Amino acid sequence: MSSNQTQIAHQVVESILAKKLAPGERLGEQELADLFGVSRTLVREALMQLQARGFVEVRPRRGWYVVEPSAAEAKDAFSARRIIETGILQEAGKPLQRVITQLRRHIAQEQKAIAGADNAMRAFLLADFHVCLAEQMGHKLLADTLRDLTARTTLAATLYQSTHSASQSCAEHERIVAALERGDTEEAKALMLEHIGTVEQSLEITPVPPSDASGWLRATLAPVSKR
Repeated sequence: MSSNQTQIAHQVVESILAKKLAPGERLGEQELADLFGVSRTLVREALMQLQARGFVEVRPRRGWYVVEPSAAEAKDAFSARRIIETGILQEAGKPLQRVITQLRRHIAQEQKAIAGADNAMRAFLLADFHVCLAEQMGHKLLADTLRDLTARTTLAATLYQSTHSASQSCAEHERIVAALERGDTEEAKALMLEHIGTVEQSLEITPVPPSDASGWLRATLAPVSKR
């Protein structure tokens, strides 16, 4: 696959959202260059972009690694999500029929992925629901910000062994959309706060050592979405 640095960075974040790329995973420059069919210079530019966004770090004499967020960093990301997502819902007074239709379609995809045991697609869709909500409400800049924040909380959920189930997340998404459909913005905000809080509280702050399986890179960075 031939890509530029922005596409490479996007694919890494997507793989984090799909829980295919775990905290502490090593990202070798040459392996990435071979995978994406680009130079190591371009890969390094992509990794520097990801470093600026808080997703990767350089370890002296060892190379690039996916970050392992601290408990404080995880808490900060969840807090930022609460502020942004309730702010988005605060503006939900306009006609929402198209928004509701798109969100229900998204939830149906979540349910299909859960029923089909497609773990990567399931994880991606559950995280992407929040980005989809921002996009459908017309907040493109906030959607981009929320994608990064959701990816950060996904890393935290992976690292700290979240006990929050996929079916529970999907059901909570359904309740949020139902409240929006009724025009009950305050209820939707309360349900969103409860949902984010439940996910955060399900974390067990005991880091999980990263896996070191060979041949993981191509499968890990295979596209999940069509976006």
